[in-house]
Amino acid sequence: MSKNYKEIYHSSIKNKEDFWQNVSEDIFWYSKPSKILNTDNPPFYKWFQDGITNTCYNALDFHIDRGLGKKLALIWDSPITNSKEKFTYNQLKEKVELFTGALKNQGVVKGDRIIIYMPMIPEAVIAMLACGRIGAIHSVVFGGFASTELANRIDDSKAKIIISASCGYEPGRTVEYKPLINKAIEIAKHKPERCIIFQRKNFKANLDSKLDVDWEDALKDAKPAECEKMRGSDYAYILYTSGTTGLPKGIVRDIAGHIVALKWTMKNVYNINQEDVWWSASDIGWIVGHSYIVYAPLFYGCTTILYEGKPVGTPDAGAFWRVVSEHKVKSLFTAPTAIRAIKKEDPNGEFFKKYDLSNFKYLYLAGERADPDTIKWAEKLLNVPVLDHWWQTETSWAISANCTGIESFPTKYGSAFKPVPGYDIKILNSDRKELEPGKMGDIVIKLPLPPGTFPTLWKADERYKENYMSNYPGYYQTYDAGHIDEDGYVWIMSRTDDIINVAGHRLSTGSIEEVLAEHKDVAECAVIGIADKLKGQIPIGLLTLKTGVTKDKKDIISECIAMVREKVGPVTSFKLAIVVKRLPKTRSGKVLRGTVRKIADNEPYNVPATIDDPAILDEIKKDLIENNILKL
Repeated sequence: MSKNYKEIYHSSIKNKEDFWQNVSEDIFWYSKPSKILNTDNPPFYKWFQDGITNTCYNALDFHIDRGLGKKLALIWDSPITNSKEKFTYNQLKEKVELFTGALKNQGVVKGDRIIIYMPMIPEAVIAMLACGRIGAIHSVVFGGFASTELANRIDDSKAKIIISASCGYEPGRTVEYKPLINKAIEIAKHKPERCIIFQRKNFKANLDSKLDVDWEDALKDAKPAECEKMRGSDYAYILYTSGTTGLPKGIVRDIAGHIVALKWTMKNVYNINQEDVWWSASDIGWIVGHSYIVYAPLFYGCTTILYEGKPVGTPDAGAFWRVVSEHKVKSLFTAPTAIRAIKKEDPNGEFFKKYDLSNFKYLYLAGERADPDTIKWAEKLLNVPVLDHWWQTETSWAISANCTGIESFPTKYGSAFKPVPGYDIKILNSDRKELEPGKMGDIVIKLPLPPGTFPTLWKADERYKENYMSNYPGYYQTYDAGHIDEDGYVWIMSRTDDIINVAGHRLSTGSIEEVLAEHKDVAECAVIGIADKLKGQIPIGLLTLKTGVTKDKKDIISECIAMVREKVGPVTSFKLAIVVKRLPKTRSGKVLRGTVRKIADNEPYNVPATIDDPAILDEIKKDLIENNILKL
């Protein structure tokens, strides 16, 4: 597109149907939709409802039909197993076709739900695409989830088949999947008919002859299968959110909108060309892995990387730079947590210096708010744009970003740049009044949401309306808080429940975290609001320190408190901070601020199913007691 951002954005909001119809011309249709947007039943809007297409055809066959079969589609890089594998579009299609045939032999038909519970191996991608090919609805469950959480997803989805592997590998340990699956099936009320198990080279699982079938055995009698013709409004997948409380919500994705939107983002949001190598350093169990390891890059026809490793420890803090250099990656997309981990272990970039990154052009961050200090550190080290952007599991693609394929804008540290075309973002107060630039309130998006976002929740229409659409009728409530400045930049300051009220002043924990992260000895930080009899709430800071820091902790804390008072102001009443060994996080890297707040306030809490290491909560509790914050 030759138009600038302003023109394209305006068109996407004022003439949304025309805009997305034009975009949809770029995908494969067996039959184009007769209507672009069905608005008959708000808030259940349907894009491309009666169009006929197929997820897998758009990811593989479409490119092969255009003569790109020999082009590299997928690179698997596993420093944990010291393995690498490459697949052209032809090779990937052959494997997917055959596994689709294996699923058909197991009785899988269009509309069946399939749970994929796998590590970061090529077979996971093959399984996802095979589901798309046959028209089955996959639900990928992060391989680190325990049996109870897997059972919840089995029951909610009524999964017919579980596809898994013998194990996953973490640095220093092997995670056996089969005992977890067996326990989950025992717990679940719904019983899957079959488990297909991929046996990894260095660890073989004991299979149950009545329940399990070996992946290779499943392929023996299989014949390559063609794509099923699917309606645009049929579901591609269910992805359960990593919520910290309550039962997980089954986010569904409609097929046509998913293909149209994600393919468009690769060029327009991320400025990727088909000849480029793209890397999203996430896990397929999360939305980033769905959208930007598997689907978007394959819809677009570029090369994507599947990485089984960590930012540090596999083997060192240069792991990411080795992958970028070796595979000539143009753009990397990861969470700020990963960059902070690298920064902590290698603050001077000694590991970075070992690698040639001449092909590297962009670093994109999302998943949590990126503190300015981390962005500046990465900019200085990499000498490329480091671009924070904002989106959610519910949306599947960016809500606000620097759309470098349309027009690049200068960075404002702490902001997530400007609304992405398709998203009509507003800042409202509790009275549903739109706020002027710079005023903080609830971030909402005017309905209808653009294609590729969630049209509802799995078997839970009322929950969808109640959770997301009821507080602000006509809008989707993001549950994020922030503001839009006079230049149109979006600032995500906190989750709504991370806004704290200090003596009647609504304050963002994010603004305090920004300042704390600037301290030269602080690696990571989190700010929570705890109950206070006088002021309602007061903020406390949790600080982790960089490796090798020898300075007295009391001095660091005093300096941090002084910095907050200077840069944010005494209104914060920021007088408490403690140094902790590590922050409690979900496996997707989000800090569990709400759980820590409950611990500090001595309230009942459940250990979130998504927590990376439950032992951290006991560590935090001990720290809070020792610092006289938690009084039992």
